Amino acid sequence: MENAIAPANFNNSPAEAQLPAVQMSASENAAVAMAAQQKAIVEARYKMALARPRDLDMVRQAMLKDARRPSFANVAIYHKPVGKGIEGPSIRFVEAAIRNMTNILTETATVSEDDERRVIRVAVSDLETNTYFSQDVTVTKTVERAKLPQGEKPIRVRTNSYGKPVYILHGTDDDILNKQNALISKAVRTLGLRLIPGDLVDEALLEIKKTMAQQDRQDPDAAKHRIIDAFAQLGVAVESLKDYVGHELSALDPNELQTLRAIYSAIKDGETSWKAVMDDKAEKDAEAKQATKNGKVAAAKAAPKQETKKEPEKPASGDAPTPESSTTEDNDMFGD
Repeated sequence: MENAIAPANFNNSPAEAQLPAVQMSASENAAVAMAAQQKAIVEARYKMALARPRDLDMVRQAMLKDARRPSFANVAIYHKPVGKGIEGPSIRFVEAAIRNMTNILTETATVSEDDERRVIRVAVSDLETNTYFSQDVTVTKTVERAKLPQGEKPIRVRTNSYGKPVYILHGTDDDILNKQNALISKAVRTLGLRLIPGDLVDEALLEIKKTMAQQDRQDPDAAKHRIIDAFAQLGVAVESLKDYVGHELSALDPNELQTLRAIYSAIKDGETSWKAVMDDKAEKDAEAKQATKNGKVAAAKAAPKQETKKEPEKPASGDAPTPESSTTEDNDMFGD
């Protein structure tokens, strides 16, 4: 029969008769390959962590060894002079502690980004215990300037606490990168401290203070020169340091030296700036001056008033009793 339909041969059908294969784009292939690579890296890290677990006694020994190094001790504690002062382990301290702890993973990933800001997720994981902490940091792509550069147009203008204008401008790539690195480092410090045993941190901080005190006793002048040189690298002159401590630097005591070192670490870590330090000092000085004034006023008000003694009024010459009349009255009184 001419019109008979031949049975379909599925085994030997031509290639064009087959269903088209689903093809992925080059970008999709790259994404799949990257995901597979990251999975393999994570699995390898966890396997290595389980194969070589940490020994906390060795961690303690390594942290104390770092604490006894003067060059490390000088930057291991930060001090932020806000209110009564905030002091704690610096970013350099936590980075060294994470290294000594071993098997701790730090990661960063960009979550979102637009023209004005970039949001980055910072994560710290303990590969042995599978403990995970994360924090999102927002990096603004702007900078603040007290003076408007010629030819630049500000995004907006705000007024600072002194009543002066502050110009908000688009930041350069270097500005944004510096700001991003500082925020990431601070987040790593905050998250990393959650994974490091607190007793090890406290013991290391005490050892650091002993190291600095011993260094100052051995050569006070050299310690003073080191801190002066360190601040000079930040653009802080000797006169500014004198203004902060309130006297000549030759009279620095050990406590003032340690405070200046901690402030230097805070500025280096991006926690504060020298301008903020001096502004806070000026505010405290003004508060102390006002408190002293108020105390003097209150003391003056509370002091008992001295009453002036009034002299008895002299009777008029016409009313003054004569000796005779007085004697007569007395005789009448006692019944002479």
